[in-house]
This record gives sequence, C-alpha cells and structure tokens, in this order.
Amino acid sequence: MPIPSPIIRFSLVLASYAAIAIFLLSVNSVFAGDNEVNFQLTDHPGRWFDTGSTVAGSRSIAIATPGVRVKFSGNSNTVHTRTSLIYPTRAANMPFNTEPRKGGDDVTLTTPGLYVFTCSIHPYMFGAVIVDDPKTTGLDLADSLSLINGITVPSSSDLATRLLRTFFIATNPANWQNYARNTPWTVTYPNVDVRVDSGVVNLPAVLNARYGNEVRLEELSNPEIPAVGEILVTTQFETTAGKSKPGTVSTVNGASWKVARKVALPSINMNNPHNLWTDKNQKVIYVTQWFDSKLTVYDRLTGKLIRNVSVGESPAHVMTLTDSDRIHVTNNGDSRNDSVMELAPLATSVLRRVDIGRGNPHAHWMSHDGKHMVTANAISGDTTQYNFRANAIDAIVPANSPFSHPLATGMMPDASKYYLSNLLDSVITVVDMNTHQVIKEINMIANYDPISGAISGPVGALPIQTPVSPDGTNMVTANTLTGTITVINTATDEIVAMLPCDPGCHGVQYGAKQGGGYYAYVSSKFSNRMLVVDPDPNQDGNPVDATIVGSVGLFSADTTLKDARVTGNPGMGGQGILAVPVVYNGWVQNLPVQWTRQLTQEQRNPAHSR
Repeated sequence: MPIPSPIIRFSLVLASYAAIAIFLLSVNSVFAGDNEVNFQLTDHPGRWFDTGSTVAGSRSIAIATPGVRVKFSGNSNTVHTRTSLIYPTRAANMPFNTEPRKGGDDVTLTTPGLYVFTCSIHPYMFGAVIVDDPKTTGLDLADSLSLINGITVPSSSDLATRLLRTFFIATNPANWQNYARNTPWTVTYPNVDVRVDSGVVNLPAVLNARYGNEVRLEELSNPEIPAVGEILVTTQFETTAGKSKPGTVSTVNGASWKVARKVALPSINMNNPHNLWTDKNQKVIYVTQWFDSKLTVYDRLTGKLIRNVSVGESPAHVMTLTDSDRIHVTNNGDSRNDSVMELAPLATSVLRRVDIGRGNPHAHWMSHDGKHMVTANAISGDTTQYNFRANAIDAIVPANSPFSHPLATGMMPDASKYYLSNLLDSVITVVDMNTHQVIKEINMIANYDPISGAISGPVGALPIQTPVSPDGTNMVTANTLTGTITVINTATDEIVAMLPCDPGCHGVQYGAKQGGGYYAYVSSKFSNRMLVVDPDPNQDGNPVDATIVGSVGLFSADTTLKDARVTGNPGMGGQGILAVPVVYNGWVQNLPVQWTRQLTQEQRNPAHSR
C-alpha cells in the first residue's frame, strides 16, 4: 500500500487522531465490560449484519479488543450461515462457518486484525469486526489476511483493499451509485488510521488514491435499436410504503426504455424478490423471495397477485421445463439433497422434491429438450447434472475447489456443455454434458495481480450470473468485485472482451433485438441502472467487438404504474433479469404467434442459426 508523502502524512495523522476519538465514541458499546459485539441478521438492505449503531454510514462494523465475543442472532424470515470470509492469517478459531439456520451462534476473537463475516447463501451480506490491540498505533488490520477458500494476501495488497472497499459500499446505501441524481458518486469511509503490513496509513487516503472518489456518473442513454418485448429486473433493495420488507420487480419497456411498471405486492409483503421466469404463454411471472420461503406468481400485464406458494428456505432461481412447462425452484437455504422443488404449471400445486444429491443449490439451467437440469451447489462446491427422463442423477462434478462457492450455470443451446461460475475462486468450470467431465477451467483473474492490482487483460473477479447466448456463440458474465462484464467466445472458451459495469455487478439475461441479434441485459446490486450490451454487433459469431449500447435507469418515471409508493433505494438492488419473450432455444419454439411474428427466422430457431 503506497505511503503518502511526509508532509501530507503528518497532516493526515493530526487530523485522524480527532477522527479516531469520534469514531471510537460512536462504537463505544463494543467496549463494554463484557467485551461483546452483537450482530442481528436481517432482511434489510445494507444492514444485513446489524450492530444497531452507525459508523461512517455503516451499521455493520464494530471495533473491539482481543477476547471479544461476537454473537449472531436472527431477525430474518429465512436461514443464514455465519461464515468468516476474511480473517487474519492463522487467527485463533478461524475459519468460522455454521450450517444454515435462524438461531444464534457466537465466536471469540483473540487475534488482532480485520474479520469480515458473510452468509454463504446470500454472499453480499457483510459484517466486520476489527480486533484492535490498544497498545499499537492505528486500528489493527493484521499483516496478512486470509480468505475462506485459502487465498492469503498482505493486508496492503490490492485484493485486500478492494474487498474492504466493497464492504463499505455494500453496507452503506448512501455509497450506492444513484443515477436518479445529477451528483458525483461519493464513497464515504471511516476517517481513521489503520495498521497494515507496510505500516500505519490513513484508510480513506489510501482507498481514494487507489480507486478514486467524487466520480461523475455517465449520463443514461437509450440503445438506438429497440428490443423485442420488455425486460423485468428484480430491484431487490427498493423499499415501498405498506411493506416492512424490501423489493420490487421493475418492468422496462423495450421500445421506450422507460420503467413501465413496478410490482411490490404489499398484500404479501414480498420479501427480497431475487430471480424470475415466465410460463410458455408469457402471461404470468414467477418470482422467488430469496430472504423468505415463497414463490410468488403474478399477472405480467396487470401486476396483480395470483398466488404465493411455500417452497422452502431461500428460494433463489426459477425456470420451466420446455416440454411440460413444469416449474423448478432451487431452495438455496435448504441443505437437504432434494432441495429443488417441482411445481405444476402456473404453480397451482407442488408436485415433488427433486433429489440432486446435494443441498443449497443456487442458479440452475434447463436443457432445450426438457431432459436435463444442471445446478450450482453453492456450499458443497460442486455441480449436479440431473436427468428428467430417468429421474436420476447423471453426475455430480466437483468444482474448482471445495470452497469455490459455485453460484450460477449457463448451457449451450444444444446441451453439449455447460458453464459453472465459481464466485470465490473467480473460475468458470466448463463441463461436457455427455462425458460429465471438466474440459476446461477458465481463470477469470489470470490477467490480475492481487498484490499490485495491475491488470494486463480482461478480468472478472467474483463472477456471478453467466448465461450463454440463445445462438450459442457467446457467454456474458457479471463480475461483482471488479465491476466488469466479461464476454467469452464459446467456440474457444476464451475471454475476448471486457466492459465496465457498476458496483455489485450481478445479473445477466439475453433478449431479442428488433431486426435480428440479441441484447444481453446486465444489472447491479449497488446501482440503479441496467446496462444493455450488444455482444455481437455485426452478427458474425465472434463477440470480440462486444459493446455497451445503452444504459437505462431502473427508478420510476412519471408514467410508471405502481402498486405502492417508493420510499427508499429507488431502483437499487438489481439482481435477477428476465426478457419477455424468452428466446432461448427450446422456449422460443413454444411462444404464441403474437411473439414469434416479431422475431426473425434466425431468432425463432437459434440453434440452427450458427
């Protein structure tokens, strides 16, 4: 970590002594005689690990002395793990990890340094404790920090400070990028000195020097070519009147690029809507409540609730089978092997639990012919290939490492191979669906130096959603740590392009572009805009010229229809995306004529257009 010049450093130290005193007074409760920190796990945006007191806009950080007892209690509608994402290397009682549950847990921290906790089911939930040795100058971050997947880096490294910056963005909604305001994006950090391996430095001075601040946000701009239909985004952190839980679904008109409707469903207190899909007629929307146990069904045209169905803990993703229109929901918080729920079309009943041999699946994908499902098994660090014809597991394939934390899958339109994004290892595993063998590991951070931060080519750290284009020529991946979009040529399985994204880059789905080709829509958790990517502008099958062609605000317009008044975090928390009509191979052939007549011949038969 670079050290400021002596004159600047002297003034920073003088100024920061007063700031430290104010900072420590604001967290005075953690210095009580019993030396305890209490985190309450909640469903509320930004303060998922809630201490009850605020430090630099964050309610998720505490300062304590060695021997502190950190207690976790639940005030959430679903289960969570308490997992030590970052901790001082060789710290006592580390790594710490619990099974998913709603109850309480505790751990004692004795080694000075920075500890960041997360939930393995909802991995952007963060709580931090700095265990400070009062005999040293500055707050102790430790010389070396380790991640739960085994990576160890100096505390002054770019990876360490990039993760720390991500913590302060995620846990303070005032630090999110707001495109509804014409003001620079400013990130607030605690104005304190910290002790790292290279010495004592001022925290905001270093973070600002490395990553900038007071950034002028780009103006929103509509794509020149309209989309077919509409795009739905789960704006998961938006709050509305009449609800104690956050989350809306925002529908963007593909012709005007304005938000036409927001669905909050206050009658059921819809809780953190995460991902969504539709039926073969594109008439109803299925949306999962990730911090709850429900799959919600509503009318796409009116926004009216149809039904709310109990499916299991932390339902994450939902898709249909192409041949039967049956619905499949992954219960991300359920550790049982049969943690995928199968429902009748329109979710009129729960039919069965599908045994995938593992628990805690996140984002699955279905094959074009309705024969196969592949799942990303987040906690067990592997992926299941399930055969619906045999009603049996074809294979369970290990991911890159046991702690790689697989989150999402994408499949070729002919079901020849599929892709698995591994969040913590920043690797995408490529699996042959016929042999069930790993045929490649795509290292998304091969061009990144975690110590210096130098980037020599396309980089995608902490990849999340990663679907394959309907025609199978490319795959677009949202990478949350680097805030980048990467584009892979599926013929070579090489990264051929990198595009800028917003903090918490998360969701991706493809939709049809008028006149031919496809758009890839990208959403971000800590921003209120959707990016529109044309992955193959000249439609030659080579995505090397992928480009961003537009950016759309996800906050309400004057004409937006709403079932509840927006009260906070306007358009924030973009995660799941669905383009209607669904134009992936297998689904597109089942569309009603009102949709197919808007598509080109190639879009109607994407598997034969390559």
